Amino acid sequence: MPASSPHVPALPAMGIGILLRALLKRPRHPLPGSLPELASSYRLDGLPLDEIARYRTAFGFEGRHIPLTWWYLLAQRAHLATMLAPGFPFRIAGLVHMDNALRAYQAPAAGQPMLIDTVLRLLPPSAGGALRCVLETTGSSDDTPVFSCTSTYLVRRGSRSGAKQEEPVTPQGTPLTQWSLASDAGRRYARLSGDWNPIHLTRWSARLMGMRAPIIHGMHTLGSACAALERAAGRHARAIDCRFRAPVALGSTVALSFDAASSEFVVAAAGKPAVTGSIALA
Repeated sequence: MPASSPHVPALPAMGIGILLRALLKRPRHPLPGSLPELASSYRLDGLPLDEIARYRTAFGFEGRHIPLTWWYLLAQRAHLATMLAPGFPFRIAGLVHMDNALRAYQAPAAGQPMLIDTVLRLLPPSAGGALRCVLETTGSSDDTPVFSCTSTYLVRRGSRSGAKQEEPVTPQGTPLTQWSLASDAGRRYARLSGDWNPIHLTRWSARLMGMRAPIIHGMHTLGSACAALERAAGRHARAIDCRFRAPVALGSTVALSFDAASSEFVVAAAGKPAVTGSIALA
């Protein structure tokens, strides 16, 4: 079905309205241990070129290409819309973004419509009872792949006694750069992304959500790292895989290390890895 078909609903915009729906959604009881796949399709009538330009400027991406991490902003809109459907019985507020894989293929021409397809799957419970869901999103134009995004979210925490302990990660590679997060960094990214989750905005709004202090969006950290890695290499990123390991508080100084031999990077804050991953450059 072409993306311009009126039978495919428009991709919902991020903003206060959809955020309120997400915050107010309540879980269905009893919660299921399994869930059939949920699928959704949305259309985007054309790329928001002005928004992409502001994103490039905000993170310091050079050139006029579409940054790889920008595609997540489209996927996130599809993710949230899919999870707001009645078939997803879990509470959305409090979900934790655990990992992300992004791939960029062929960008569509300006004004060319796109189709955004998402499949949501609930993974089997962990040994400790934790529940995770995976959302696989693909963007295409005239049946030609544009981007793909696979994200895992923690839906329900398990018991610590049954949780698998992760191996500690030590930053490897060469220190590349560092940056400091201003107190309004969360609000500035929210204006770019439409993600106004209160935990990222101010101290009082974070406390309303049970956080001691506001933290920066994980995809802000990844976007900053991706832009820095591109500038250092002089090439654009075409694929990136990452794991979000720890939150980064606003006001922190963040350091990026890169191992060119393995193409792996580590973003650390307060002496601890916050995001680890690998990048493939064009």
